Amino acid sequence: MTAWTLSPAAGRTLATALPHLVALAGGGVVVFWAATRFELVEPWAVAAGTGIALLAAAVRVVRAARGRSEHLVQSLTPLHLSGNKRARWAGIPVEAALPELPFAARTFALVCLGTAASGPQSASSIEDLEREGIDIVLALDVSASMLSKDFSPNRLEEAKEVAQEFVEGRPHDRIGVVAYEGEAFTQVPLTTDIRVVLESIDELATGKLAPGTAVGMGLATAVNRLRTSDSPSKVIVLLTDGENNTGSIEPRDAAQLAEIEGIRVYTIGVGTIGKAKSPVQKVGNDYIYDWVDVKIDEPSLKAIAASTGGAYFRATNGEKLREIYREIDSMEKARFQVLRYNQRTEEFRFFGVLALASLIGELLLRSFLFRSLT
Repeated sequence: MTAWTLSPAAGRTLATALPHLVALAGGGVVVFWAATRFELVEPWAVAAGTGIALLAAAVRVVRAARGRSEHLVQSLTPLHLSGNKRARWAGIPVEAALPELPFAARTFALVCLGTAASGPQSASSIEDLEREGIDIVLALDVSASMLSKDFSPNRLEEAKEVAQEFVEGRPHDRIGVVAYEGEAFTQVPLTTDIRVVLESIDELATGKLAPGTAVGMGLATAVNRLRTSDSPSKVIVLLTDGENNTGSIEPRDAAQLAEIEGIRVYTIGVGTIGKAKSPVQKVGNDYIYDWVDVKIDEPSLKAIAASTGGAYFRATNGEKLREIYREIDSMEKARFQVLRYNQRTEEFRFFGVLALASLIGELLLRSFLFRSLT
């Protein structure tokens, strides 16, 4: 049985291809490591570099297949091998692969250059970002109209319950509470003590302040609470069920203060569409209710949100109010993470140095180990 051997031409071609295959395999390892460890801003550059490397390797292999590099075997110094002592393995002239080493180094360098050009970047972790938290002030309308019964049992109680759920979902934030009727006051300053915040919300009630709805005063008081904050993200959630009808500060003037201080304001209009059973007169400690048109100054609330980078929402029932708070919660977490993720570190230098080292290796091989390579 005759042993299977390669023809001289096939053996020479395979020997020429081996260094390039090894270089491409090494380049593949580099690309895989970069893609799994970093984010590649321009991934097309990796494909371009690898494509050029494949083309260059293919040109060399084709030349070998046509017999144009046979004379290169005679150019080895000091590794000169005589014609009758050339090493062969399974019919492959191993010495024919040696002249390809400089070109294989160039193949590897092209892959590394493509990886460097792709713009690899590293970033911080989400866990660290959430641990830092942000500063939030809840500015809640506690005027008599918040006792309207289009929510269960009324707007105020529903708003308090939903606000507490919101607070419980943000354990890493500092949260404060501002209450307002005809004037405004700070129910609790910014704190990380969730228990204190929950208790302060539970204690909110109408009739503790002058009557009316001073939206501008409520917003301005909340802005003042955040003015000295050094948090990278400052937020106000302003909830009301009516129109600004008292107070020394107009809502849009207060919004300008928030904009100057870099505070985002999310505004929520609470109340059904049409009429609602609302308090119209107080007799002793009780209210007389009647059906009253729900009037919310939506243009003003939309303008406040738009000028500060926030958003306006309309809550017509308790479930809708919960959805709004969940959306605000999601928006703020996502916004804060994006804010910090933009602080990336460029990692192209390592791959550029790797490519440069390979090119220097090619130059040294061609200058000192091999002669007259073409």
